[in-house]
Amino acid sequence: MHKIYFACSIRGGRDDAEIYQELVDHIKTKAVVLTEIFADNKLTPQGSPDPSEFIHERDMSWVTEADAVIAEVSNPSLGVGYEIAKAEEMGKPVLALYRPQEGRKLSAMIEGSPQTDVVTYTSAKEASFAINGFIEYLAVKS
Repeated sequence: MHKIYFACSIRGGRDDAEIYQELVDHIKTKAVVLTEIFADNKLTPQGSPDPSEFIHERDMSWVTEADAVIAEVSNPSLGVGYEIAKAEEMGKPVLALYRPQEGRKLSAMIEGSPQTDVVTYTSAKEASFAINGFIEYLAVKS
């Protein structure tokens, strides 16, 4: 099974925590999710109490270990953007899932990246369909 780094907003806001959990639950039916903890509803915008240096080292270790990154990018997050950039530098496939919301627009740096597959979705079912296609692509690529 492929290893997936699931990225989502933590300190940038946890309004979409239920969606994150639905996506992680679906990904787990197809792959190993290294960062399942990020979808936990108990996680607050304060994030982990661990020191920032520890979090950076741990998360970059997970990005390195992962075969690919699936990022939910509807809620702007500096950390998610950083993780996507690092995954791209490492040559890892990246799927960015974006749910349009009034008054918000996806970052041009994510949307315009030729190395990131951006999929717009309006329901968990649509996002799951995109995830299935992405994981099938990983299987063919390996």
